[in-house]
Amino acid sequence: MAGISKGERRTGLVNGFAAYGMWGLVPLFWPLLKPAGSVEILAHRMVWSLVFVAVALVFVRRWAWAGELLRQPRRLALVAVAAAVITVNWGVYIWAVNAGHVVEASLGYFINPLVTIAMGVLLLKERLRPAQWAAVGVGFAAVVVLAVGYGQPPWISLVLAFSFATYGLVKKKVNLGGIESLAAETAIQFLPALGYLLWLAGHGESSFVNDGAGHAALLASTGIVTAVPLVCFGAAAIRVPLSTLGLLQYLAPVFQFLLGILYFHEAMPAARWAGFALVWLALTLLTWDALRTARRAARALAVAPLPRPAAPVVETPATQV
Repeated sequence: MAGISKGERRTGLVNGFAAYGMWGLVPLFWPLLKPAGSVEILAHRMVWSLVFVAVALVFVRRWAWAGELLRQPRRLALVAVAAAVITVNWGVYIWAVNAGHVVEASLGYFINPLVTIAMGVLLLKERLRPAQWAAVGVGFAAVVVLAVGYGQPPWISLVLAFSFATYGLVKKKVNLGGIESLAAETAIQFLPALGYLLWLAGHGESSFVNDGAGHAALLASTGIVTAVPLVCFGAAAIRVPLSTLGLLQYLAPVFQFLLGILYFHEAMPAARWAGFALVWLALTLLTWDALRTARRAARALAVAPLPRPAAPVVETPATQV
């Protein structure tokens, strides 16, 4: 990122704050869609997200990736897995918010980095530094404390964390851009979602049809609510360091947590505070370790000897680009 100007980095930071800010405030949006049920909202999100990203791709004329993807069955299968996993994530999150579990939903995104690290060890055989092991251990203790406090495991948080971590792992292997990936995933989701919405309409149970133009417009705007933060995130990812994005990612669950307590007035008994405190301690360890590692890498790069200049090469027409 050394070649990025200060103005570009500032633009990247603004887009990063915008992306994670919108993701953090999205619990305010889903209740507006009642009386639609969670499954109907989910289906509309799938359908209208595809419509929105298709229009965006037409506008920017980026279609070459689609033909390449269709000629690679393994990547296409991974996209289908990503679509299935994010369907679970979206569905549980929408239901949790509209059922009054915003705080527990925010916990899922707090512990997501810890789950991602644990999956890296179990599935990718990655080796952890001592601080990372400590963070994972503290995170596991937090889940135990919260399970005791809830009287059961915090299953909403765990489903959200594991589904999103799995989604991230699959997307890493697929290696598609944000808009392209969303287009491919929602293309797979589109027909089942549209079929469900048509079934609801045929049985007279569609809130999109029955509850007026304003409600229909809100349901259609789920595509914008899904895609716009992703566009902002994409703009940030190419302009700011990964370490900065890693810190910004905590904005979303922080906003969700504060909304759950201050706006939705959800209960926070002592056991839940203790569990969250342990999670925050684990994330503090993780962030401190990441920043320390990044500083060491920067210092090592700064003191590394410069390579000797190569001998001049005389280009021929065959080797010129």
